[in-house]
Amino acid sequence: MAKSTNYVSHQPDENGFIHWSDEENKIWHDLISRQLSCIDGAACDEYIEGLQKLNLPMDRVPQLEEVSEVLRKETGWQCEPVPALIGFGEFFRLLSEKKFPVATFIRTREEFDYLQEPDIFHEIFGHCPLLTNPSFANYTEAYGKMGLNASKEQRVFLARLYWFTVEFGLLDTTEGLRVYGGGILSSPSETQYALNDTKVERKPLSAENIIDVLRTPYRIDILQPIYFMLSKVSDLDEIRKYEIEEIFEMVEQAKELGLFEAKFPPKENKIAS
Repeated sequence: MAKSTNYVSHQPDENGFIHWSDEENKIWHDLISRQLSCIDGAACDEYIEGLQKLNLPMDRVPQLEEVSEVLRKETGWQCEPVPALIGFGEFFRLLSEKKFPVATFIRTREEFDYLQEPDIFHEIFGHCPLLTNPSFANYTEAYGKMGLNASKEQRVFLARLYWFTVEFGLLDTTEGLRVYGGGILSSPSETQYALNDTKVERKPLSAENIIDVLRTPYRIDILQPIYFMLSKVSDLDEIRKYEIEEIFEMVEQAKELGLFEAKFPPKENKIAS
């Protein structure tokens, strides 16, 4: 999570309606038009099915209630409007209550290709289609409950589990590599890179090697050097079957073993002159 942001989320009116400017609606149109073309043949079947159910508008930013209406019908989830940045405690609480936090701002033209903080396009387009899928929705709820019961130190390790599944997860299907992670699905460069770059490491993920995920470093501001692969989204059910205490035991084992060597250089700290 970014430490600061220049964005300010829109506040819904008394009817829950968010008023978007013409330019913001145009940005949504340009983002979704580009990304729909990019994910053709790249997104997993489960995501495409969810995208069809949501039937997102092309010409304007969707209202959260439009998305929530579909999610409630399919899996009992709903979108929750939040500020541009929220604390980890609030993030986990919302997930545990089947409320997906959506920051109600959209990126500017200057950050059209990439921004660190998740905007409404990332959250709605990247994640909400799969929240119509019971396996993904139940896993996300279970993750929220894990984080809600975790210590600050444990949350650092749990963040890697979320990162390499919900945000940057791949599927190794019989038809080839497919994407289910929202951080990839909302980024044209990451979509092509994750599926096609020959230098990328793609490792299988199962309920038996969660500790490897917990020990794998990542950076939020680069294309990922490592991805973990399931075979289908319903494989998340096997991870979800672990009791919270069992996951915490894995976290303790990961702490004792230590992190794997990072596959990327450390982030430079910019010092003001």
